[in-house]
Amino acid sequence: MNDARREAIRAWGLWGVAFVTGSAALAVGTAAAAEKQAVGVMNQQLVIEKSKTGQRALEELKAYSAARQQIIASDEEELKDLEKSAQDPKLKDEQRREKENAFRLKFEAYQRRIQDFNREIQTKQKEMVDEYAKRIGAAALAVAQRRGYAAVLDEGAEGNLRIVIYHHRSVDMTDEVIKEFDSRAASQ
Repeated sequence: MNDARREAIRAWGLWGVAFVTGSAALAVGTAAAAEKQAVGVMNQQLVIEKSKTGQRALEELKAYSAARQQIIASDEEELKDLEKSAQDPKLKDEQRREKENAFRLKFEAYQRRIQDFNREIQTKQKEMVDEYAKRIGAAALAVAQRRGYAAVLDEGAEGNLRIVIYHHRSVDMTDEVIKEFDSRAASQ
C-alpha cells in the first residue's frame, strides 16, 4: 500500500477514536440514564476505503503524491549527473570547485524541496481528513437517527487504539454509512 494512502487511512482512525453524535450526546442525560440506550458502531476507515467518494479522494491524494515524487526523482537524477561530472579527472581545480559548488547548491535546494513537498502532502492529507470527517459524521448522524441510536462509536482500526472491543453485527452501521456517504456526495 502506498505510504501516502496508508498515512491518510491511519489519520482516519486517529480522528475518530470515539465519535459521539452531537444530538445523541444531548439525549443521554440523567433522566435518560435509567432507560436502555442503543449505541451504533461504525468503522470510519472502511467508510473511506470502500466508499466511491473515499476511494476517489485517496486516489487524488495518491496522484498528488506521485506527481511530487516524480519531481524528486528528476532532481535526484540531476544530482547524480552533477556529482559524476564534478568527479571527472579531466577537470581543472577551478572547474571542479565550480561543479562541486553547483552540486552543493542543487543538493540544498533538493532537500528544501523534499521538506516543502512533505509539508504540502501532510497539509493536503489533513485538509482531506478534516473535510471527509465532517461528511462521514453527517452521514453517520443520519443513519444513527434513522436507527434510533443515542451514540455512535468508531470501531477503530488496526494499529490504533481500539475503543470497541466487541459489538454485535446488528449495531454495525458501517455499510449504511458508506451508502449514505456516497449518496450525499452524488447529490452535491
